[in-house]
Amino acid sequence: MAGTVRGEEAAFRLLVQRWEREVRAFLIHMLGSVEEAEDLTQDTFVQVFRKAEAYKPEGKFRSWLFRIAGNLARSRLRRRKILSWVSFRPEVHDRDSGRKTPAEDLERKDESRRVRAAVAALPERQRQALSLHRFQGLKYAEIAHAMDTTVPAVESLIQRAMGALRHSLSRKAGTS
Repeated sequence: MAGTVRGEEAAFRLLVQRWEREVRAFLIHMLGSVEEAEDLTQDTFVQVFRKAEAYKPEGKFRSWLFRIAGNLARSRLRRRKILSWVSFRPEVHDRDSGRKTPAEDLERKDESRRVRAAVAALPERQRQALSLHRFQGLKYAEIAHAMDTTVPAVESLIQRAMGALRHSLSRKAGTS
């Protein structure tokens, strides 16, 4: 990042190469659209370049980067006013760990669909906190920085999200 602040193109290219996949994956989870995630991934790095001088090295770059990406995603969601979740390609995300019967495969795909639908129904900030924690591996302090909130607020968002998911999934399974 220090090289990017100095205007070094090679440093910025390295930064993009290192973080592009993680940002894109996060944006796919937030937006539910690979195409929109691609667009906002580029926009995120344009913002990183434009705001490079505002970056404070004492903070974690990862949190700062995901804060930019999260803000762009929330703006996009507000504009289209649709909260959706990614429709994963099963052949990429649901790889078999062994041989499954067709019934087991169908059951696993149905369960995956139910989970995606339950996550899609979460409020935007709960979904963002959950995505940053579960899919991006950020710690609560990093999520708090990325979402411009406190660690207790992040804990509450994730706890409420998990409770809502448990309730929704148990209700859909007919166990509530």
